[in-house]
This record gives sequence, C-alpha cells and structure tokens, in this order.
Amino acid sequence: MSGHSKFANIKHKKEKNDAAKGKIFTVIGREIAVAVKEGGPDPNNNSKLRDVISKAKANNMPNDTIERGIKRAAGDANSVDYVYNTYEGYGPGGTAIIVDTLTDNKNRTASNVRNAFTKGGGNVGTTGCVSYMFDKKGQIIIDKEECSMDADDLMMAALDAGAEDFAEEEDSYEIITAPDNFSEVREALEKQDIPMASAEVTMIPQNYVKLTSEEDIKKINKILDLLNEDDDVQAVYTNYEEE
Repeated sequence: MSGHSKFANIKHKKEKNDAAKGKIFTVIGREIAVAVKEGGPDPNNNSKLRDVISKAKANNMPNDTIERGIKRAAGDANSVDYVYNTYEGYGPGGTAIIVDTLTDNKNRTASNVRNAFTKGGGNVGTTGCVSYMFDKKGQIIIDKEECSMDADDLMMAALDAGAEDFAEEEDSYEIITAPDNFSEVREALEKQDIPMASAEVTMIPQNYVKLTSEEDIKKINKILDLLNEDDDVQAVYTNYEEE
C-alpha cells in the first residue's frame, strides 16, 4: 500500500479543521455522546469511547472539553438521540463520494446532503452504488518529523500488534489494520508513546480518480466543502485525488 501519500491530504484537512474547530469539536462531541450511551462513560470498559478520545486528542481537543462531553452524555444519556446514516453518490468525472452522518433530524440531513451534491453537479445514488470501490480499514498515520523510532522498528511494532500492512511515504508512515483490530493496534502503539497524526476507521479507495477539467475540480470542491461544513456530517470519503 505504498506510492500514494495520504498525509498531505490529512494535513490539508487538519488545516481546514483548524480554521473551523467548532465543526470538528461538534463532530467529536456527538461521537462521544453516542459512545457513552452505547457503552458507558468509563473508557477502560468502552473501547469505542477510547477510540473517540484518541481521535479528539489527535484533533487537539482539550482534555477538559473531552471530560465535560463524557459527563454531560453520562448524565443525560436518554436525551442522546442521534442516528447514523450513510449516503453514497457521484461527483463530476465519475468520482465516488461516501458521506457518513450522525443526526437528530434525518430529513434535514438528507436534504442538505442532496443539496451539496446537486450544487456541485453530482447526484446521490442508492446504497452500495460506490462503496464497493472502497475498503473499510483502520488507518493510522504517523508524521515522520514527530516520530523518533526507526522505520523498521515501527513496522515490526505495528505488525506485532496485529496490523495488516505498513507503508513508508515521503513525509509519513501509514499503518493499515482490519477494522476489528484497529483499537488493539492503536492502543499498543500508544503504549509505546508513538505519536499519531491521525487514527481512525476509514474508507480507503481501491483506485483514485484525477480530474483534469478546472470546472470539474471546482464542482467537486464545492460538494466537499458544503458537506464538510455541515454539522451533521461526520466524515466524507472520496476517490478524488487532489493534485
């Protein structure tokens, strides 16, 4: 799984998030609420909550904000009424887009998602229409500048922990796991104080699509920007490869 650096895209996403921290904190806050409702407020007994806390820390969410979110969800669990929903569709040039949402109003979210696709010249399709082009995997990205460990030692640590694959890119290392092994691998690396730029279960495209038309590039960026600005949208996956 080498030859394509995802780190540049993740840094680009982080820069966007840094400019709108309220959005990413809203996203993570909802994930904390759902994780607490499903598995309780103690991260030692709730692996899903541990994963969300790790994601929160990777996005520089303050510890007191995380703790407040857990306490609020634990004290008011019955009021947490978010529903997961996934939309699939097509952007310009045959690009594929998957949108994960977590919402308390499915009608509002469906309308917003369709609106985003329409404004960018795309369209929402049926369930399964593009997800077969992606593999669901745990993905851990490590910034080379932040990691003092030798590449071979890091690879062995990842594989010993249960990772499926390891790739060295120009500016980063990428560790791939099966979704069910993600928490175990992430926690094993955390215990070795290995810093992570990103750690999440994600949808990885089997192939990437490059757009050459300036108009198509503008359109897909319109779709992605509108989706990423929506508080109900938890994650957006696409096989569009930015230049």
